Amino acid sequence: MSDFVPTTPRADPPFAADEVTMLRGFLDYYRATVRRQAEGLSQEQLATPLAPSTMTLGGLLKHLAVVEESWFDETLAGEELGEPWASVDWDADRDWEWHTAAQDDPAYLFSLYDRAIAAGDRRIDEAMAGDGLDTRSVRGSHRTGEQFTLRWILVHLIEEYARHAGHADLIRESIDGATDL
Repeated sequence: MSDFVPTTPRADPPFAADEVTMLRGFLDYYRATVRRQAEGLSQEQLATPLAPSTMTLGGLLKHLAVVEESWFDETLAGEELGEPWASVDWDADRDWEWHTAAQDDPAYLFSLYDRAIAAGDRRIDEAMAGDGLDTRSVRGSHRTGEQFTLRWILVHLIEEYARHAGHADLIRESIDGATDL
């Protein structure tokens, strides 16, 4: 059993609030949950998978960083991804972020993750100052071309984070026994 105490604050989502506050509250809760599960671990521990999966906490941080930037910068705002993503040959390795995270030190992984969240929050604020949750993405679906609303993007990210937070719980417990972070 671990006696690790996380330092990332995490507030429960509100029980009653307007739609924007509720959506952002859940997104922030899951962002913090994933971060807390990876805190205090070495590079080796962040690269430790839970068999039979090859998923690692370091890979999860890097994956969620590119997911944030992809949805908010690329899809919502219509901009190209910055580094380290811009120079990746995604056709050669669709899971590059998962495969390369073991080579990254924890500080770098956390900085990518934190940077992506801060940028995502700025994009949300910009959209809220315009058409709010009804803001349409610049880029549409790869399949249909239909634009996404900010509302759809936020709900999708909450779903993405919730799924991966469960993975993070299992991986962290397998590394050092820490639960309920």
